[in-house]
Amino acid sequence: MPTEYEAGIWSLVPILLSLILAFWTRDAVFSLLFGCVIGVMIAGYDPATGLVHLFRTSLCTDDFIWVTLIELCVGVLVAMYLRTGVMNAISNLAIKRIHSARSAGGFTWIMGLCVFFSDYFSPIFIGPVARPVTDKHRVSREMLAYILDSCSAPVCTIIPLSGWAVYIAALLAGHGAIGSAEQGMTVFLYSIPYNLYGWLAVTMAGLIAFQLIPNFGPMRKAEFRARTTGKLLRDGAVPLSGGEFDQILEKADGSPNLWIYFLIPNLIVISIAVGSFFATGKTLILEAFISGILYLSLAMAIGRQFKSVSDGMQVAMNGIKAIVPAALILAAAFSMNTLSKSLGAPQFVLSIVSPWMSAEMLPFVTFATASVISFVTGTSWGTYAIMTPFVLPMAIAYSGGDVSSFVLLTVGALVGGGLSGDHCSPISETACLSSFAAASDHMDHVITQLPYAISMILISGLIYLALGFSMAPAMAV
Repeated sequence: MPTEYEAGIWSLVPILLSLILAFWTRDAVFSLLFGCVIGVMIAGYDPATGLVHLFRTSLCTDDFIWVTLIELCVGVLVAMYLRTGVMNAISNLAIKRIHSARSAGGFTWIMGLCVFFSDYFSPIFIGPVARPVTDKHRVSREMLAYILDSCSAPVCTIIPLSGWAVYIAALLAGHGAIGSAEQGMTVFLYSIPYNLYGWLAVTMAGLIAFQLIPNFGPMRKAEFRARTTGKLLRDGAVPLSGGEFDQILEKADGSPNLWIYFLIPNLIVISIAVGSFFATGKTLILEAFISGILYLSLAMAIGRQFKSVSDGMQVAMNGIKAIVPAALILAAAFSMNTLSKSLGAPQFVLSIVSPWMSAEMLPFVTFATASVISFVTGTSWGTYAIMTPFVLPMAIAYSGGDVSSFVLLTVGALVGGGLSGDHCSPISETACLSSFAAASDHMDHVITQLPYAISMILISGLIYLALGFSMAPAMAV
């Protein structure tokens, strides 16, 4: 929306209605659009005019265009992999070495730990590689999406070689004794042990993947269905990946060259993404994908993987069409995110919890508030931007102006809280990408993941409550 409002408790109505409808109808796009209609009416617009303003404000932005272009590139890259046959070749190699559902899930989780530099690249790279293996061993698509999602943003917050670390460090700079981004990075690094949700989410996913602890809630039913009936998706489920990928036929000319058609393009993508982080502090994911596509297009043309120019364009178009369902959900999620912030939902939540922010309660309230705001807005980074100027000066003041362990605890609580709400929100970008990469029904992914996320939120919250009382500076007590 072009203007900001103070709608009070009404600011929460659009997202709450959307969530209720989403869990009831299992149609995320319809539910989010319905919530947007209600939201623009709360803001004083008629539905048609309000939606036009909302879509222009939320979708004509660098962030949305950037994420959408990444999705388009992923669609094209996966389509090219399917044409060359490297996906089947890699899956066949993995299948020969992986002989159980436990190994298939563990294989996916370990890959997630290795791709630690981007929460966007992680699921969309690992998903298409792991899916044939998990499908072979009857691992439900919901389980695959959960592992992908839990190894994306959570891993980025505990392994500081990503844009997350740079972004958070920049937000910390300028508060009290944290005078520069370099000092902000040091504070972030020392706060990582206090990011309880990040550690618990990644650990929980590993224990579930390796079947060291039993499944529970809707995920248990999904896994039982997959194991006993072979149905990787429930009846009536709508995978977030379009069927156009199935229309791409391999070029039947023997085994594909994995070095030329898979390893080199992926090394190009990874090298540019990681290299740009060390060189500039920014992870140039989109540039990395485009470079990989340009190389692979040239290699496939030289190797005569395309019958003609029109055939090559058809392969690319099938890849683009396949990501349309994910792009629609992403567009609806971005619109709801913009709407919630414009109606003042984050500020309303902060106004409710601010009286509770004593020294002892600060870490717990910070974590809980960040969880709520990130769940409502579907963004961790936006939550950090809203809350850092609010809670960090308080933590520093309680510590007498020093960057004490109490300040590190509060920063860890903020990072984990912003992560936790985003992790279980149906309007989260990484949740959408994980559903797409796993070819899972999006709401099925959200519903099956939610009990795991909530259990880790409760455990983290209780620990923050205990640590707040034990670590609060004596001068503030």
